[in-house]
Amino acid sequence: MSKFYDVFVVGGGINGCGVARDAAGRGYSVGLAEMNDLGSGTSSWSTKLIHGGLRYLEHFEFRLVREALIEREVLLKMAPHIIRPMRFVLPYHNGMRPAWLLRLGLFLYDHLGGRKILPGTRVLDLASDQAGEVLRTQFTKAFEYSDCCVNDARLVVLNAMDARDKGAEIFTRTKLISARKSADAWTLQLQATESGAMREVSARLIVNAGGPWVDEILRSAAGANKAINVRLVQGSHIVIRRKFDHPKAYFFQNSDERIFFAIPYEQDYTLIGTTDRDFEGDPSKATIAEDEISYLCEGASQYFKAPVTRDDIVWTFSGVRPLYDDGASKAQEATRDYVLRTDGDNSARIINVFGGKITTYRRLAEALLGKIEDAIGARGAPWTRNSALPGGEFDVGEFEDLLAKVGARYPFLDATNCERLVRAYGLKCHEFLGAAKSHEDLGEHFGHGLTGSEVRYLMSEEWAWTSADVLWRRSKLGIRFSQEQTDRLETYMHEYKQLQNLAAE
Repeated sequence: MSKFYDVFVVGGGINGCGVARDAAGRGYSVGLAEMNDLGSGTSSWSTKLIHGGLRYLEHFEFRLVREALIEREVLLKMAPHIIRPMRFVLPYHNGMRPAWLLRLGLFLYDHLGGRKILPGTRVLDLASDQAGEVLRTQFTKAFEYSDCCVNDARLVVLNAMDARDKGAEIFTRTKLISARKSADAWTLQLQATESGAMREVSARLIVNAGGPWVDEILRSAAGANKAINVRLVQGSHIVIRRKFDHPKAYFFQNSDERIFFAIPYEQDYTLIGTTDRDFEGDPSKATIAEDEISYLCEGASQYFKAPVTRDDIVWTFSGVRPLYDDGASKAQEATRDYVLRTDGDNSARIINVFGGKITTYRRLAEALLGKIEDAIGARGAPWTRNSALPGGEFDVGEFEDLLAKVGARYPFLDATNCERLVRAYGLKCHEFLGAAKSHEDLGEHFGHGLTGSEVRYLMSEEWAWTSADVLWRRSKLGIRFSQEQTDRLETYMHEYKQLQNLAAE
């Protein structure tokens, strides 16, 4: 007999995992299927920001900006290990947006969301401030404001972990093949993408959180043959060697009225992006185009004294954002707000998630839980606003104290790797560091601080299955790893899986 769930979520990105966590915490029985790795689609290809969206004010999306500004501090308190405050420098560029408009926008930005933790806007003299040292001399004034940066893929995984801890069942590398209605439920056919093994489950309600694949799920699985609800927009980024030494980020305006960021990334690099262009094709195959590389290099070179060239680039990445198709003429003008739509009759419903952004995922989940309650009845009350994600059970502002304590307990860790571990795992780092007294106690060393102990933890607790899962989503160490190191890690993981399979027999 197939397993029966109150709610079955299709899609293991930030929205799907956020919904699963909220629903499980309220007492619903929850299942979730992700056809690849958690967060392997849109959610891991973001600009790594938790922000209100300053530029959305130009499009009069005041509700979205207010909600995002409020959520910015809610999420910071939920996950002070993977989310941290960051100051952004917006140089005044004569000939673009006037200074009065920037002042007005930043005044609204400071006050719309009831800011309590993050400092407000101030004016910088770039001739004397460190932020001006790497900029062209024509830029003499800037505005500095607050937002936050985030380890996006880990935010997804931590939501999935908490959902599991509250009773949800998470099936990665498992694709929805079909969904058919019965008298009072859905019957879903699921297939493991590697082995081909089939699984049948039932659910009172489906949440379609497929991101760029949301319409495909409606068409192929639920029978909505002509469903077109999202506009696919590609955003690409380049990563270069560290361009500046200070911890601030830059918010740059371009001559086409678009904006892009230059952000400190993974200690030794600078992330520059993003672009906005309509996309057609398979979202999993999105790659940066030559004109996008030129656009970002040329845009950054208008601001930095030392031009950004292709030779500076050490990595690029592209992702496809599934924006709700509101008919906007330009990709950058399409709304970043989310739309939730319920299809089906009273006996078996499917709730579809169109659009959304990382910053508002928790509020999206709360809104969607309201629709679940309408469809199948209420359980527990909303609870996530004052919650903590795994490893983040400490107060904002206590990160440095935690870092010092971990460093004192494990003095053999160098400062760079110690900070990486605490930033990624928070209090959870003790689960794989344990009683270690030396590097040798942590097992094989693959390079750049990654050890067998950490890899085994990621495989047993965080659904990591391949070297890409570990290097590009769980740890972000892929940018540093050689092909030889990657191959050794892949071999190690394969051998560990074989041992686990033998132990299970």
